[in-house]
Amino acid sequence: MARHLKRHAILSETTTFDDKGNLRVVIETPKGSRTKYAYDPACDCFNVKTVMPQGMSFPFDFGFIPSTEGGDGDPLDVLILMDFSLIAGAVLTARPIGIIAAKEKKKGEDWERNDRIIAVATHARTHDGVRSLKDLNSHLVEEITAFFVEYNKLHGKKFKPLHDAGPHAAQKAIEQGRKRFRKKSRSH
Repeated sequence: MARHLKRHAILSETTTFDDKGNLRVVIETPKGSRTKYAYDPACDCFNVKTVMPQGMSFPFDFGFIPSTEGGDGDPLDVLILMDFSLIAGAVLTARPIGIIAAKEKKKGEDWERNDRIIAVATHARTHDGVRSLKDLNSHLVEEITAFFVEYNKLHGKKFKPLHDAGPHAAQKAIEQGRKRFRKKSRSH
């Protein structure tokens, strides 16, 4: 006898915040990985997007914020500071500590916004006291930015950092991303 099971929400459409108000994040690519994974909501799975050259890997876990939409039409990107790496598909909670506002473009196309939210996992011990980008080692944000410049260059794209800002700017970007997502969801 077949039971009728309700289909769960796909990861990209789960709630942005948990019941305690913590930001929900879906990991696409683990820290230290040379393989970039990308979530595909059409099949609710993770596809291999690319493999980076020897010696280049993601500096921290990289993922997206569900039920948001960035300037590039994808969910907002987020880099998670945590003590250890997670697997692709892991869902965790975090607090935003800042944003690297940026734009990127493919050759022959127009510039589009593609900001990177920086957040600390609520489970992190090493970064437990970090509340803002200013609390990090002064070179870390520069190194993260340089990673994204080089990563995009490998894929024939230009990544232009505009500025970085603290947790209030990150929260504002998340709220704008939620509004864009809701507006797009209503129009479909």
